[in-house]
Amino acid sequence: MSSEQGRVAVITGAASGIGRGLVEYAAGQGLRLVLSDVDAPRLRALCAELQGRGAEALACVADVADPAQVEGLRDLAVARYGGVDLLFNNAGVMQTGHCWEISTAQWQRMLGVNLQGVINGIRSFVPLLLAQGRPAHVVNTASLAGLVSSPLMAPYTVTKQAVVALSETLHYELAMLGAQVGVSVLCPGPVTSAIMDSNCITGAADAQLDALLGSSIREGMSPQALAELVFAAVEEKRFWILPHKFFKPALQSRLQSILDETNPIFQMAQEDSHAAR
Repeated sequence: MSSEQGRVAVITGAASGIGRGLVEYAAGQGLRLVLSDVDAPRLRALCAELQGRGAEALACVADVADPAQVEGLRDLAVARYGGVDLLFNNAGVMQTGHCWEISTAQWQRMLGVNLQGVINGIRSFVPLLLAQGRPAHVVNTASLAGLVSSPLMAPYTVTKQAVVALSETLHYELAMLGAQVGVSVLCPGPVTSAIMDSNCITGAADAQLDALLGSSIREGMSPQALAELVFAAVEEKRFWILPHKFFKPALQSRLQSILDETNPIFQMAQEDSHAAR
C-alpha cells in the first residue's frame, strides 16, 4: 500500500493487543503515527522502538474517557503533522459478572472507556476530518459482542453494541453530507491481547467466564493478521469488518427471534471452543 506513505494515523489503545497490531502494520506501510494509551511506560517504549526502526511515532498518554484529553490528542496530531487521515478509536477494557453485581464504578469505567471514548474521538476528530476536505477514514473497534449478546458480559456487550449503533449513525450522517470521510466498525472474535488484565472478577461464575475468555483470547487471531484485514477493509471503504465468520449462525438466530417476536435463546458464538471476544 504505497499510497499510505506520508499519511497520518491516530490510534488509541495503541500499546498492546489490537492497537499494537494496527501500529505495527501502519508503521510498516510508512504512515506517520500519533499513538495514545493510558499505559505510559509501555506506550513510550513502543514509540522508542518504532523510532529506532526509522518510523515516525509520537506518544500521547491519554485517557479516552476524558474529552479534554482526546482533544489534546487531536491538537497534538495537528500541531505535529497538520492533519489526520486515519482515526482508530480502539481503546477498550473488559468487565464480566452478573449485571446486578457489577458496581456503579465498574459500569461507569466501562461506559467511559468503551463508549464515551469512541464518542470523544468522533466529537474531537470528525470536524477536523470534514474541514480538511480530503479523503479520511474512521475505524471504531467494537466486537462480536456488538452483534450478539452473552450472559455475564453485560457492560462489555452494552458498550460494544452501542459502538456499532454509533458507527452506523456516523456512516449515515457522513453519507448524507456527501463527505469524503468513510467509517468502518471492527467486530472481531478472539484476538490475542491483554484485555482480560483489565477485568475485575466479581464472583465464582465470573471467574469461570474469565478463565474461558482468557484462554480463548490467548489462542485467538494475531493482532498483526487482524490489522492486515482492517487496512484492506479501509482501502475498500467497507463499513463492516468481520474477521471471524463463525458467529453468524448466532446472529441469524438472534435476528430471527426479533422478527418472530420470540424469546431469545442464548447460543454461544464460538469456534473450536472459542468464546466471543
